[in-house]
Amino acid sequence: MEGMTTLQPASAATLSAAPFYTPPLLHPVHRFGARTLDFSRQVALMAIVNRTPDSFYDGGATFALDAAVAASLTAADDGADWVDIGGVPFAPGPALSAKEEGDRVVPVIEAVSAASDVIISVDTFLPEVAARSIAAGAHVINDTTGLANPELAAVVAGSGAHLIITHSLAKPRTAYPNPSYADVVSEVSAFLLEKVELAMSLGVAEERIIIDPGHDLNKNTLHTLEITRRFNEIAALGFPALAAVSNKDFIGETLNQDKADRLEGSLATAVISILGGARILRMHNVASAASAIHMTESVLGWREPAYLKHNMGDANEPARPQMP
Repeated sequence: MEGMTTLQPASAATLSAAPFYTPPLLHPVHRFGARTLDFSRQVALMAIVNRTPDSFYDGGATFALDAAVAASLTAADDGADWVDIGGVPFAPGPALSAKEEGDRVVPVIEAVSAASDVIISVDTFLPEVAARSIAAGAHVINDTTGLANPELAAVVAGSGAHLIITHSLAKPRTAYPNPSYADVVSEVSAFLLEKVELAMSLGVAEERIIIDPGHDLNKNTLHTLEITRRFNEIAALGFPALAAVSNKDFIGETLNQDKADRLEGSLATAVISILGGARILRMHNVASAASAIHMTESVLGWREPAYLKHNMGDANEPARPQMP
């Protein structure tokens, strides 16, 4: 029809750019105990096990030792590559002694490492707890306080364990009301680079550092949405980037949902983070997160389908799960 534009197929040049961000990883391959992860073509799923009576999500469901161990092993069976064990919440509250925190997490580490080769990280900011945890079998120390205590890095450096450096501004377990940033992603990136340099100056090897922009940690919902949207700028720093997005308040505020209703929002945010370069996802709902990750990896060409049947033969048979 006169006046209408004729649409033409996109050229090969137009389609050459991948619809996701590939971070320039300084060290793509990382070894954690018996497991090796290649972050150039793999996303790791970190399960969350809190041995606390007042955890953010489950309210203490895994506080008992047997419950924490069982949850860790179930997570591994459900597809988690590693479990993150915590003895103290991030939220503001009274201090817990290093002995008491260690007594919470160390027995879990010992039991899980004896039963599984799953990667184990410990969420702590205390050097004494980190040392006990590594001695018990932990492969990673997950410091959500941004090296508030630099001695933690020195402990990790002497052990060969990995260190996760997270952006957060408050002193450990204290409130940080009304956080303000001129450009949250640029400021978070600068903070992380500064802390990476500090960790390396204290002996932590570059190939054993992981970074986390700290979704919701001393940030409001608009800040966290911005970080998620521009996650590629975090991943561009060259270190494997972790996205801890599961069931957080920014999802609840965005969708007007309680914690129990945030699964779909968590999965959507997780996939967006992967497309922005995230290579580790910290998630509560392990089986659902594993499916989302594996599907994304398959679309990106990193993972083969479990089986092929649909439209693969002379008859168009509907694909059905293959029975073991």
